[in-house]
Amino acid sequence: MESKRQYFFSLLMLGCLFFVFGLVSWVNSILVPYFKVACDLQTEVQGYLAQFAFYIAYLVMTIPASVMLGRTGYKKGALIGLWILALGAFLFVPAALTRTYNVFLVALFTMGTALAILQTVANPFVTIIGPIESAAKRISIVGICNKFAGILAPLVFSAVVIAPQKEKMAAIQGGELTGAARDAALADLLHGVIAPYVVLGIVLFIFGIIFYKSKIQDINPSGNKTEGAEGRKSILSYPYLVLGVIALFCHLGTQALSINTIIGFADGSGFANTAVFPSLTLACTLLGYLMGVVLIPRYISQQNMLKVVTSIILVLSVLVTAIPAKYAVWCLVLMGIPNSVVYAGIWPLAIHDLGKWTNLGSAILVMALCGSAIFPLIYASIADASGSLHHAYWILIPAALYMIFYAFVGHKIDYWKR
Repeated sequence: MESKRQYFFSLLMLGCLFFVFGLVSWVNSILVPYFKVACDLQTEVQGYLAQFAFYIAYLVMTIPASVMLGRTGYKKGALIGLWILALGAFLFVPAALTRTYNVFLVALFTMGTALAILQTVANPFVTIIGPIESAAKRISIVGICNKFAGILAPLVFSAVVIAPQKEKMAAIQGGELTGAARDAALADLLHGVIAPYVVLGIVLFIFGIIFYKSKIQDINPSGNKTEGAEGRKSILSYPYLVLGVIALFCHLGTQALSINTIIGFADGSGFANTAVFPSLTLACTLLGYLMGVVLIPRYISQQNMLKVVTSIILVLSVLVTAIPAKYAVWCLVLMGIPNSVVYAGIWPLAIHDLGKWTNLGSAILVMALCGSAIFPLIYASIADASGSLHHAYWILIPAALYMIFYAFVGHKIDYWKR
């Protein structure tokens, strides 16, 4: 009875941890258009630097995070990660008070660094708290927590921060305010993020202590050093891993575009209340995730499902670029359904049979999250150069084609040609 109670408590704690991931990550979809007004940014690229600063931390900090966890252990690593995440939230205060966009970027990079640590910690914990044969069920549960937080985050931010300032934002964008009145309005907009992020920082700091003091079994970092069936000199000698990292990079980039750019695109297409669109896309993602839980592997294998969903992503990508903008927005929303399955499809194909390289391989796959930083920045550059948010979505097509290549061919390549 006690062990069962401990199991559910551990699962609850991990569900909260994945909820934090979703809450912090997906609110970025609404931060970009908010910062563009509040920080008086002039180009699309400047706006999407917020996304870049957050997600590039996965590329820069994941390997150092892996090394750190090897020394601290995973529970202490989770504590450090949550405290760094709290620090990033607290940095929003000086950023808002000084109206300095670069400080906001530092805060977002700090939060991205924290999530690089926490992402490296979280998945092994989900595996070890219960029987290995039920690990997939636990991953489904915490994944739903993550997506549910992603649905809530833009809605809560919009209600708490944007809604009270909506008229002021419209006046600024419409050029109705000038001089000192405009400066005062911009300051008020930025001051609106202070209270929510202070509260978030306090909650994260306390949750870090609770998680560290909990009875969740720690992971011995030296316990996952098993040798593979065959020795290879380098992690790069596994083609299916290297190609899988690129596929994951493309997937996360396209997912970021479908969620984090949709507000600006919908706004330019004449929609009202555009803040709901990221939540609609994530609701589709949640629906797709639930469909995957039901269908895989009872009705379709994970590998065949990956082939199906990547093909659907290609079709939707072509439609986004080919049809009128007011309909293309809904294609981006629907892209959440097939995107939900891709991550879980690529990961096992890329990580299998790595032996002693498994930990490093996992860390490199987490680094692929930087696709969420780079794709929106490329999109913004194309939009600035072409003057069209709509036409910039053509970058979805080559990304989808590469994912199809990996689903059908790339994951089968065991050796580079000699």
